[in-house]
Parts: sequence; structure tokens; C-alpha cells
Amino acid sequence: MQLSSVVASPGRLLQLCISTLCCILTSVFSKVRGWTAGSCKGPASPVPPADSGLDAGEAQTPTSVNYHFTRKCNYKCGFCFHTAKTSFVLPLEEAKRGLRLLKESGMEKINFSGGEPFLHEKGDFLGKLVQFCKQDLQLPSVSIVSNGSMIKERWFQKYGDHLDILAISCDSFDEETNQLIGRAQGRKSHLDNLYKIRDWCQQYKVAFKLNSVINTFNVDEDMTESVTQLGPVRWKVFQCLLIDGENAGEEALREAERFVIREQQFQEFLDRHSSVSCLVPESNEKMRNSYLILDEYMRFLDCREGRKDPSKSILDVGVKDAIRFSGFDEKMFLKRGGKYVWSKADMKLEW
Repeated sequence: MQLSSVVASPGRLLQLCISTLCCILTSVFSKVRGWTAGSCKGPASPVPPADSGLDAGEAQTPTSVNYHFTRKCNYKCGFCFHTAKTSFVLPLEEAKRGLRLLKESGMEKINFSGGEPFLHEKGDFLGKLVQFCKQDLQLPSVSIVSNGSMIKERWFQKYGDHLDILAISCDSFDEETNQLIGRAQGRKSHLDNLYKIRDWCQQYKVAFKLNSVINTFNVDEDMTESVTQLGPVRWKVFQCLLIDGENAGEEALREAERFVIREQQFQEFLDRHSSVSCLVPESNEKMRNSYLILDEYMRFLDCREGRKDPSKSILDVGVKDAIRFSGFDEKMFLKRGGKYVWSKADMKLEW
């Protein structure tokens, strides 16, 4: 359209302005409509066709749930498979509503993760969720996975009574290796924090757990002495896992291919640490579909196709309908030792 024709026709100019304004409003509305009327839909969720098999079978019971309520993190681990693709966090009361729905559907254990869960509101948001789950919902087990860098002793003083297990992620007992992996913030000592938090866990009667991701940078390391000295109740050892859209593929925020190890290498690492009685190994096969994962919008994430396909939010459709699209393999969950003594009251630990 030529400028002269627009100027000569005020009606056409007005029509063009209205059309442009409608396009802008439509674009804005599409971005915010995910949060309406107290429910959270998040980005559009794929709806599997009726013959896909994703919604076949009876709905599972969400016995143990991993709630990644934030994706933001202060570390830059190169293999991270739950990256900062959004900065969204549910309002506290909506998160509590979702947790209550899970409890009413049979949840016994909740694990809070991220991102880094202590980053949001300096850990206060997390603490309130922990207290709610133990005090109000009376869940047998409440746990957290953290990198440990943001945890302060005052958090234990305020919320420690309500927490059963605190897992700290540490992939190496060599500071330089942690730096290479990205398990660090600046030049701060990740290991100093690890030992300090272990001591706080003992002081405030929280079971201490250790998580390690085995990759090309630490696969030849012998951690036996260091892990034995730390004395965790469990040492979860994961084989580095690729997830399309998270740490692999064009849309990923990480490129984890260089961290991947072979099955044989992973087994050799396990053999080297066979004397560590608390070691719980998880290969790619055991990991992929054996976790019930809720994202920041409280959508179950189905990892069966090597990516994270979200269900609709439990806040919108309820747990029973959403969990059918989770891809959860309950048999593998039990096979990998997912059900264990997870309440500190039953662990009979010597504090």
C-alpha cells in the first residue's frame, strides 16, 4: 500500500491502526493467558492422539514426586538436564494447592528440586513449602536436592525440623574438576560448603544424602575415601543423561554430548566403588522413566521419547488425568530402589 493512498483515505488509516492494535493485543494475551482464574497452564502442552498409547492403562499413584518449582540456578553444570528455560515460579498458595491435590491422590514423599531451590526468595519460599508438607499435609517424607551454595544455618534453625532428607550434588572431590564441570560459582569452594552442610544436617537432625553425576571429567576418579568420610545415608550415582531440548539438540541451553560416558565406563566406576555400602547406581535406563517429575507449572514431564513432553497442569485437570501422560514406569521405580526408608523418624540415625 502506498503512503499517498493511506493519507488520502482516513478510513483506511483508521482500519489499519485498529488491525495493528488487535494483533499486538492478541500477541500479549497469548503470552499471559497461561495464568488465569487461579490456575496455571504454562506453555501449550501437546495432547497425544487417542491411539498413541500415552493415556492407556490405569492412572498411577504418585507415591513419590519430584517438584522442580524453579528452573533458575546460580551454577552452570554442563550436563544439566533441567535448565533455566523459564523464570516462572507459582505463587505460594497455588503451589500449596497442588501439593494438597497430590497428597489426596496418595503422595507419600515430595522432593523439591530445581534449578537451585534455595535461590528463590533466599530459601524462604522453599522453607514454607517444606513446613506445609510436613506440618499440614503430614507427609512421611520431605526432601530437597540442592547444590548447597545458597544454604545458611538460619534456614536449618527455622525449617530443619520439617525436613527429612537433604541431598547435596557433588560430582568430584577435586575443586578443579568441579570448576570444569560447572559445579561452582566463581572461585568459591564447593567442597567447603559440602562439609559444612553435612555438619549442619547432623546438628539439626536432617538425613544427609549425596548425589553425583558421572561423566567424562570424573569417571576415572576414586571417591571411596571421601564419600566414606562424609557418611551420607545414600549416595546416588547417576550416569550422565541426554535430554533433547534441555542439554542436547538445537533448542537446548546446554551441550552435554562431551560429558556422556559409555555403559562400560559407568560400570567400571561402580565396580571401583563397590565397597561403599550406601551407593545407589542409576544408569540411563533406570533414570529415564522412573521419576514422577513436576515442572514449574505443575505439569508431569514424560521423558520416554528422550525429551520432556508436558502433561496439562494438575491445577487445571487434577492429578488423576495429568498423571496418565507422565510416562511413569512404576516397575522401574521400584527396581532402582525408589521406595526405601525415607522418613528420618524411621532411619534410627545417631545424631
